[in-house]
Amino acid sequence: MASSKKLFILLPPSEGKALSGAAGTKFKESSGVFGKSLDKQRGEIINALRAARGGSPKLLGVSGAHLARAQAANLSIRGAKTLPARDRYTGVVWDHLDLGSLPSAAQKFAAKNIIVVSGLLGVVAASDPIPDYRLKIGAALAPMGKLSTWWRNDLSRVLNQYCKGSIVIDLLPQEHSAAFVADPKMIAQYFKVDLATRSGKAGGHDAKAAKGQLTRHLVSNHAKNPESMLKAFKDAKFKVRILEQF
Repeated sequence: MASSKKLFILLPPSEGKALSGAAGTKFKESSGVFGKSLDKQRGEIINALRAARGGSPKLLGVSGAHLARAQAANLSIRGAKTLPARDRYTGVVWDHLDLGSLPSAAQKFAAKNIIVVSGLLGVVAASDPIPDYRLKIGAALAPMGKLSTWWRNDLSRVLNQYCKGSIVIDLLPQEHSAAFVADPKMIAQYFKVDLATRSGKAGGHDAKAAKGQLTRHLVSNHAKNPESMLKAFKDAKFKVRILEQF
């Protein structure tokens, strides 16, 4: 059975990111689908990163050459070269989603309908131009404190409004989920989903590849009934588990 409602898929970003960006592009806080709604908040984060000199090893969770790269990226966010989010993120989930190998119609759907929850930017669509950066949403950045808590009200307001009357499949891990409270008065259908082992244990890091393949499955079959899509997904190690729905 097909669904007549628009579908949005919520994904985390990846810690791994492609370097640099496209020639002639320059990032600004108001960039992308959500830029006009969240430019003030993004500006506050960018200013705080500058005050923190790009971030400490504790804040960024890296050292050595990785730390130097992350600090340099964080200090040059304004005006930095950009890539679409779908090309910037290079982690396991995004590698196994492999959008570039999908048919053009599925790629167009993914560009607009995959939404990423980000510690730096709040929320971005997969097609939004974003800079290189490093900042986990679970990190505590002065003076904001823990970013998932700091973002929660504004991010939830903007994302619930954007997804009004639509279906949302939420594949966010716990630290990203802490930044978004889905509103049943606005979202038509909501599914909070994770991947568990066959014995029922949470898949965690080991399930990242399967999460990418699940997202690919959802993008490829997005016109179908959401519960049917979720039930139809097959993986050798993991099964879909609906944690919450309305």
